[in-house]
Amino acid sequence: MSSDTPQPSPELLAAEILRQTTARGLEKSVCPSEVARALAPGEAWRGLMGPVRRAAIALAEAGRIEILRKGKPVPPEAVRGVIRLRALPG
Repeated sequence: MSSDTPQPSPELLAAEILRQTTARGLEKSVCPSEVARALAPGEAWRGLMGPVRRAAIALAEAGRIEILRKGKPVPPEAVRGVIRLRALPG
């Protein structure tokens, strides 16, 4: 993101991740880029990818979402590469 575009807070990022994963349901997942695109206009979403991934890891560590790699759950400390995010039951 450019320096004149404000970064969303970690709380806003987490809220958007939870909103999208809940809306998608337990059987489906979202790409972190979908979260970033929902929060940043135009191409500015690319600058949010790192913060979105960090927010997702924090949510996974708190037991709020599941992080998938190649369709399988991975522990938050093992997150690397292409990931998807999924709601957890309850």
